[in-house]
Amino acid sequence: MENKNQKNRYLFLLILTIATAIGFQGWRTLLNNFAVNEANILGNQMGMIQSVREIPGFLALLVVFILLILKEEILAVISLSLLAIGVGLTGFFPSYHGLLFTTLLMSLGFHYYETVNQSLTLQYFSKKETPLIMAKFKSIGAFINILVGLSIFIFMKYLSYKWMFLILGVLVAFLIIYSLFYFPNKDNLAIQRKTMVLRKKYWLFYTLTFLAGARRQIFVVFSVFLMVKKFHFSIFEITILFVVNNLINMIFMPIVGKAINKFKERKVLSLEYGLIIPIFLVYAFVQNRYIIMAVYILDHLVFNFSIAIKTFFQKIADESDIAPSMAVAFTINHIAAVVIPALGGILWILDYKIPFIIGVVIAITSLIFVQLIPKKYP
Repeated sequence: MENKNQKNRYLFLLILTIATAIGFQGWRTLLNNFAVNEANILGNQMGMIQSVREIPGFLALLVVFILLILKEEILAVISLSLLAIGVGLTGFFPSYHGLLFTTLLMSLGFHYYETVNQSLTLQYFSKKETPLIMAKFKSIGAFINILVGLSIFIFMKYLSYKWMFLILGVLVAFLIIYSLFYFPNKDNLAIQRKTMVLRKKYWLFYTLTFLAGARRQIFVVFSVFLMVKKFHFSIFEITILFVVNNLINMIFMPIVGKAINKFKERKVLSLEYGLIIPIFLVYAFVQNRYIIMAVYILDHLVFNFSIAIKTFFQKIADESDIAPSMAVAFTINHIAAVVIPALGGILWILDYKIPFIIGVVIAITSLIFVQLIPKKYP
């Protein structure tokens, strides 16, 4: 990052990464209590709200068409502005339909920003820098998550939900404005294709992206639910786990970035899925709550190894394919989000072990496909 524009690129994405962490983590932390205590949301309504939250991720491929008229950096700013508005307005609409509206608005901004953010990161930085930058941003995001959680814990004693959501939205908006002082240009970068890109040579990337999305849903939807439903973890215990996970991510994510550079994507992803197999088996069959707690922390750490899928793509992709391919990949990743929570919930009723056994199958399948990643790149 020798020249000024390269420094601007880094600072632009860093500031927006911090803004995203504040907005999304704050929203996620407050949502369930707000929904129950203020909006009187029922269980089936919360399920619908969460399904609506995933729709923009599933439709991320539409980013390709938006980029026909907007630069990616401008779309990033507009998307995060939608997130800021969605979060800021949440407290003003304490009803089912109000939460549907503000959640959709927030999620549209979040998912479209994440799509563009991944694309810009792969374009801005060299193949050597990218895993280090991605890991560093993950580490900073974990630190921000801790600060947001602690701040909410402190200020909720004095402020209403309406004010908490509004303050979060205003903070995000302020950071968006601040990022404009470092708005970069695209000198010396490849011009991105403005059409949807699906190429046979990227088939392995598409496959790993889909499987990672499926693995993500097993982790996000069912692991915490297992701890609360079966092992009766309290809100305090879940909060402590949240803090521990973010502390570990803050410390270890830079190491993950260096490991990708040193050992390459094939070995790092093999380690992830090699560990996921016993982790999901523990979820399914072990009855000790402390072991469950330990494997959840490990699960949360290796969950972030998936950045190696994106750095693998960077090494095999045509430079002009990055933006449209990230949009397509985001949609592929979210296909599982539409199917697995509903299907897994039905199977959970039959036996809570079944979703985790499906997770084992996903992990084994992923491990097999990972072996097809080249040991050396051209």
